[in-house]
Amino acid sequence: MAAFLWPFSQVMAEERVQGRRSLVLENDKARLVLDIAGGSIPEFRFNDSELNPLNWGRRNPGDQPGSMGHFLCCDRWGPPSDAEGKNGMPYHGESVKVVWSVLQDTETTAAGIHARMAADLPLAGLAVDRSVTLAASSPFFVVSETITNNNKLGRIFNIVQHPTIGPPFLDENCAVDSNGRRGFAQGGLMPNPEQPEFLWPSAITKGGKRVLMRRMTDSEEPSVTSFVIDEDLGWVIASNGKRGLLFGYAWKRSDYPWFNHWWKLKDGKPHARGLEFGSTGLHQPFPVLVKKREIFGQQLFEHLDSGKNITKSYACFLAKIPDDFAGVSKVVIDGESLVVTERVGKRPRTIKIATGGLIR
Repeated sequence: MAAFLWPFSQVMAEERVQGRRSLVLENDKARLVLDIAGGSIPEFRFNDSELNPLNWGRRNPGDQPGSMGHFLCCDRWGPPSDAEGKNGMPYHGESVKVVWSVLQDTETTAAGIHARMAADLPLAGLAVDRSVTLAASSPFFVVSETITNNNKLGRIFNIVQHPTIGPPFLDENCAVDSNGRRGFAQGGLMPNPEQPEFLWPSAITKGGKRVLMRRMTDSEEPSVTSFVIDEDLGWVIASNGKRGLLFGYAWKRSDYPWFNHWWKLKDGKPHARGLEFGSTGLHQPFPVLVKKREIFGQQLFEHLDSGKNITKSYACFLAKIPDDFAGVSKVVIDGESLVVTERVGKRPRTIKIATGGLIR
């Protein structure tokens, strides 16, 4: 399995983006925005285009924490228990409910533009230290997040990356491909919430209808669905040939063994599509996770001892594609390139995205 390397570079000055405190990292190809109040990533696009796949959520002026585009779920994915909720624990944890700190201890290298930010999660007793590096001359960035348990006792936790794509990139022509495998729909009853089982890209709608999820062409919304990753390199890619754009993520299965998916229609049109990946695939409070323990042989939570930390990472990228691009069948790391292979044809096209040496 390829190792992820995290070189450091100069942090850009804090700016106001649509009225909000933000860090803006920009090279000659792409622009990346990090929101400080809540830690979301609300924008990643080519410099010569306004088309932003992460155009989801309301970017309100001001500095109130909120969730937009890609946000972090930590220390949990989904609801708290009733008792935890009464004590103030929010849905998906505290990461988007706090203002992140901008850390300035950075240095310059030829690798790219680097920013570092951190969040304290007071109820969870956890701290998140995030490093972001945009490659020097490529629409490619990497994120490394170190989670530290500041409690006097060990505890279980989960971390799920929550990217959501929206219009105009998201429309009926936008296809989503992933190497997720065995899956199930949320909402099943204990002790077997994973039944019935299906294989990506199949899913079941809230009305019980089986659908294929590559494109949002069905009038019914699927339930939130979760799939195990069974290869060392996990990936999910959204591509829209009519818009000429591909947007995706890659990560180590050892960091994030689950791919979680959902979509939302508005007036019958694609409105939102979640491309989540994380340490759990069951959208339930911790008492339920502890009772179930694992699904398809994959554990549903992690344990972090007192004073210990764990680091998890992922990469995100853009590419320009032809209007007849058919979607993605495979993603591999080859030297200093991420190679994306088209899904159909005797001679499928490949796209090489320079990683700037940030992953190998």
